[in-house]
Amino acid sequence: MTITEPLAVTARREIAGSWLAGFEAAVQAGDTRAAAGMFLADGYWRDILALTWDLRTFAGCDRIAEGLAAWQPARSPSGFWLEDTAPDMFQRRTQGWTIEAFFTFETDIARCRGHIRLLTDPQTGEWKAWTLLTEMEDLKGFEEQAGALRPVSSAPHGVLQHGVLLPGGNGAGPAAVSPAAPALTPAPARPAGDPDVLVIGAGQAGLTVAARLRQLDVSAVVIEREARVGDNWRHRYSSLVLHNQVWANHLPYLKFPASWPAYLSKDELADWLESYAAIMSLDVRTSTEITGACYDEAAGRWSVTLRRPGGAVTDLHPRDVVLATGVFGVPHRPEIPGAAQFTGRLLHATEYTGGIPAAGVRALVVGSGSSAHDVAQDLHDAGAQVTMLQRSSTCVVSLEPGSARAYSIYREDGAPTEDCDLVNNSFPLPLLAELHKDMTDRIAQMDDTLLRGLRAAGFQLDFGEDGSGFLMKYHRTGGGYYINVGCSDLIVAGKIKVKRGAEIAGLDRRTVRFTDGTTMDTDMVVVATGYQNMSESVRALFGGGVAARVGPVWGLDEEGEVRALWRRTGQPGLWIMGGSLQQCRPYSKYLALQIKGGQEGLVPPAAGRPGPGPPGARPS
Repeated sequence: MTITEPLAVTARREIAGSWLAGFEAAVQAGDTRAAAGMFLADGYWRDILALTWDLRTFAGCDRIAEGLAAWQPARSPSGFWLEDTAPDMFQRRTQGWTIEAFFTFETDIARCRGHIRLLTDPQTGEWKAWTLLTEMEDLKGFEEQAGALRPVSSAPHGVLQHGVLLPGGNGAGPAAVSPAAPALTPAPARPAGDPDVLVIGAGQAGLTVAARLRQLDVSAVVIEREARVGDNWRHRYSSLVLHNQVWANHLPYLKFPASWPAYLSKDELADWLESYAAIMSLDVRTSTEITGACYDEAAGRWSVTLRRPGGAVTDLHPRDVVLATGVFGVPHRPEIPGAAQFTGRLLHATEYTGGIPAAGVRALVVGSGSSAHDVAQDLHDAGAQVTMLQRSSTCVVSLEPGSARAYSIYREDGAPTEDCDLVNNSFPLPLLAELHKDMTDRIAQMDDTLLRGLRAAGFQLDFGEDGSGFLMKYHRTGGGYYINVGCSDLIVAGKIKVKRGAEIAGLDRRTVRFTDGTTMDTDMVVVATGYQNMSESVRALFGGGVAARVGPVWGLDEEGEVRALWRRTGQPGLWIMGGSLQQCRPYSKYLALQIKGGQEGLVPPAAGRPGPGPPGARPS
């Protein structure tokens, strides 16, 4: 069957509903082969906690059947039902028309949502699943205390008593508490004064997961080494602006004001994070650093030593620790021969805060990723003579219309943010890489003038290792790309020079010597050579043994899921939270649900990696 135009909404709903009913019947009958047969041969099932208590991607009918056989008996999914939102149809250039729909279902312990993307099978003409996403929304009995389930008041037990002053009010005497107030559910036993969770880092990653935990009634303390929340953004160079639009970046429970600009400045974001921590009543302790940590396997708890202002030492014993200090680890600082003899200014990009008197200063920026471009542009705008040393090729896209296409699902007047997140997460990353090849080709056509100008200026370009573009570079390595907010135009115009094909051989007073035998006189060298893997951050805080158990962080595993982030690591009780604002919003919920599920005894001892599921599971 060849589809040449969109079907009527009633036909779409009938097709999607019929597929969903057939899938539920096959799954409940335990006929996982039949259920998997409802997928295209190259179809995908991505599960986010709903059945596997993990982030898993099953590719192809055999793997889908194995995964369902492994996890269906434990979770007993049922009640699959299309949501009221009309199923969409999209014409995809290389696949044809898809029918795409949201649905709900439940398991023995959770309420869940899903998304289905159907295509016609070229062999049979039947509508089959191209992608299926199953995602946990709420744990039964432990729902987020938000929205329709928000507490009545901030009074003890959520009891609202008009005219009665609560402790801390302006009147005298203790507040009366209704004798009918229900008893609090006892929390899991923990030493007095200790939180359930310690979150290290108060950037967007740490604050969003702490907010999610609070709404799940999990106590969390957030520590931040800076003096104020938001200083990790506030202390960066003044020209820094976010590279995607505000409607893709809303934080959980609290959207940015409608009057704010589409592209936020670093100071706007810094102040918003500080306000967010206060509005969400998060327990954030600034100017606080972790100085030691060890895990007690028998007790299932951490012993963490903190140093607070004035040198005060605090010991905490949380059940879980969330490392939220940024997914790209500690700065990579290459050793440069002769650095001690250099009489100019030598610093890493992380130390560059702008505001440097730069009129006439000769500056060399080492690197050609996002930070290198931003620093080079800031220095140029301050009056410096800037040269960029390009050590490897770089993927460059325009801000608009280029990179905006990757976030086009998020719009000011578009679908609810939560629905956009679900659709965005429904694309397994291996499939996303294939789809992005086509998108990258189209962006390159739109950016043709810019790219030709960069090549003419001696700048070396690439489109990712497989042509899948900048966003897959971000998922795989975290760098190697630049979204043009002006620096590329300066390079094309010759206002920022490019040198490539050489490395720094050494420094001598104000002279840089290169491996190709050339030299350059300079007053400042800014090294923008990226970051080490975040496993080095784990090593620095928790030691080599823990780092070895956690393994590499970021990049993709054999299923195409991000390694070690937002999911259980090889170290019990240690979680890693990070990513962009757009990623932190949904994945903070997934991480918080895992912690809550673990504390309530709902998570099985093993998450089911690296195979499809528990040993011995076979498709029927």
